[in-house]
Amino acid sequence: MIADLFNTFQLSDLPLSNRMVMAPMTRNRADGDGNVTPIMVSHYQQRASAGLIIAESTTVSPEAVGYPFTPGLFTDTHVSSWLRLTNAVHSSGGRIFVQLQHCGRVSHPSLQPEEASPVAPSPVRPAGKAVTYAGMQDFVRPRELMLAEIPDLVAQFRHAAALAKRAGFDGVEIHGANGYLIDQFLRDGSNRRGDAYGGIVGNRMRLLHEILDAVGEVWPVGRIGVRLTPENSFNDMVDSDPQAHFEYIIRELGARGLAYVHVLQGDMSTKSSVVDYRALRACFAGTYIANNGYDLARAKQAIANGEADLVAFGLPFLANPDLVRRYRQGLPLNTADPATFYGGGDAGYTDYPFFTGEEELCWNLGDEVDQAALCGFDSMTSIPSWNLAPA
Repeated sequence: MIADLFNTFQLSDLPLSNRMVMAPMTRNRADGDGNVTPIMVSHYQQRASAGLIIAESTTVSPEAVGYPFTPGLFTDTHVSSWLRLTNAVHSSGGRIFVQLQHCGRVSHPSLQPEEASPVAPSPVRPAGKAVTYAGMQDFVRPRELMLAEIPDLVAQFRHAAALAKRAGFDGVEIHGANGYLIDQFLRDGSNRRGDAYGGIVGNRMRLLHEILDAVGEVWPVGRIGVRLTPENSFNDMVDSDPQAHFEYIIRELGARGLAYVHVLQGDMSTKSSVVDYRALRACFAGTYIANNGYDLARAKQAIANGEADLVAFGLPFLANPDLVRRYRQGLPLNTADPATFYGGGDAGYTDYPFFTGEEELCWNLGDEVDQAALCGFDSMTSIPSWNLAPA
């Protein structure tokens, strides 16, 4: 039988209702102490029909923070606030992992304890600006992480993973992507160390291996995933040979028997790609989650062709809490509003509408001309973009 996007899927020992993943999306709706807020609970519960939700980037320590109003997972209060959210998702039949993150060099002293410099594998200042409570400010030159500090960093991930279990998550995703600390170690444009954590790709991967070993003391390996971005330039990231380096990294991860590897394919900023992702996928024997700009047709093709086992959707899930139903039934989509992406309240977060029965009746009656007339439009070309957008 040809695999389909809407088939059930067995993720290690965890059954999923479909192969659609809600991608992690930082929306800056936590409180100032990193606690989950009531609107976050509502937002995730609304989207519980996803086969798997990967919750937004969640910091593992005060030093890991890189943005205002992002959630944390390093205090008992954080655990209690997340538990309300995971209970809500589970009560609606959903599955949810949490993405554990350390921002590294893209933080800012104003976000750090005692206004310390952010840490990085090497003291290389990225181009661009940090998001702070006082607005956008230039990135600073980070401090090189000392060898003696690495065990404590690894322990932060282990501690956060233990708290994630108490908070009711189904598993954890280690954030090795998008120019944050682990990715800064993986790619040679940001990692210029001359010790055991720098140089050849095997050394640059050492920190990720140690973090996975530590998290594996808390979680079964089949409940641990890793996210990677081989060529995303976000946060001023580059690598000299992403194809060779990430084929090595993904083969190494495959040997671990992880729940999955979650790969953002291409560059979010330039929309370009030079990496052969079919070749990367072939390096990983386990579950492969594909991500970046997938629509329904492309996702169904990727699943049917074996190019991915699961497909992660970002903005379509943000704007359509009932995305699974809309895709399954061929219903029109809401369009995401960029003005409300980061920070704020319910607007552009919990107020995107579910598809109603009246709209469905309107959409399904008659031919195209009749549909347009029944819905109150002169013709199909006059229907607003939110009705036709493929998202």
